[in-house]
Amino acid sequence: MRHSHPLLSTLILVAGLAVASGCSKSDEHAGEPGPEAAKTEAKEAADDSAKKTLTVYSGRSQKLVGPAFEAFEKASGIKLEVKYAGTAELAAALLDEGENSPADVFVAQDASSLGFLDAKGVFAKLPDNLLDRAPETFRAATGNWVGLTGRARVLAYNTAKLTPDQLPKSAAELTEPAWKGRVGWAPENASFQAAVAAMMQLEGAEKTKAWLEAMKANEPRDYPKNTPAVMAVSRGEVDVALVNHYYLYRLRAEHGADFPVENHYFKDGSAHAMVNLSGVAILKTSGKADLSAQLIEYLLSAEGQRFFVEKNHEFPVAKGAESPSGLEPIESLGAPKIDLTELRNLEATHELLRGAGVLP
Repeated sequence: MRHSHPLLSTLILVAGLAVASGCSKSDEHAGEPGPEAAKTEAKEAADDSAKKTLTVYSGRSQKLVGPAFEAFEKASGIKLEVKYAGTAELAAALLDEGENSPADVFVAQDASSLGFLDAKGVFAKLPDNLLDRAPETFRAATGNWVGLTGRARVLAYNTAKLTPDQLPKSAAELTEPAWKGRVGWAPENASFQAAVAAMMQLEGAEKTKAWLEAMKANEPRDYPKNTPAVMAVSRGEVDVALVNHYYLYRLRAEHGADFPVENHYFKDGSAHAMVNLSGVAILKTSGKADLSAQLIEYLLSAEGQRFFVEKNHEFPVAKGAESPSGLEPIESLGAPKIDLTELRNLEATHELLRGAGVLP
């Protein structure tokens, strides 16, 4: 029998271990992409994510619209990157950014801002199936934006001091001697100024100024915003106040069901029965019109409208959507037929308010 040399046996053993080790490492990394392939996969994943992301400029606060946005993301798989700021601030940003704007969708607090931007040609035409979800009164004649919710002007009144049959049938009656010193208003508030702008559109500047001067002579109490005006009604500081309808429900939720205030709707087709709108549009520069339309479709769906109704007590705009408990259908409010987009001329409104001595 031949005996192997000890050195030869050792070399064979080491070689065998090296081969085994090499096979093990090769097996361990089999199928893994190289550095370049990994980069390609990461880029493709990022591109896919970007394709399913919308940039939304929202002039409505996160508290008001955030829950609806979150529900849409969950239902659609589309991610929303939302920039929250004032409607006027965002409108200015869109004009400044021009064709370089990252925004796909613009959600506005009021129709006048939508009208202003629409006149600048920054919005794309909405699909007919979206426009048809809202009555003609609550969408742009151009077809470039559609309303989301309505906010009605009302006369809030103290239920411990007044009954419905004692209330005026129109805001014009508030200039009568019987209401001297009993009325609250918020002349610096945008919604009040929108009502004045609507009055100018319906009745002309001369009659509007005459009403403002008569109101001023009747010694109304000035408040900075709607909330303090409604609180003043609840305390009996004033008997009535010209405000938006939903402040009552916010304060009632905070102070309890016995909060002594109710809303009175004029229903006379006057400016002080107006319904202003929040609304939405797609930017012409967006490359994601289909995804943007999906968001608007959701916001106008029964589920989407329910967020605004139940959380904010706003009036739903979409056809067939139910109004909040205790509120009438929006079509029954007797709102005037005005071009809400024309309310954007705030300079003329401010000039009239100053001329009547209502603003300094």
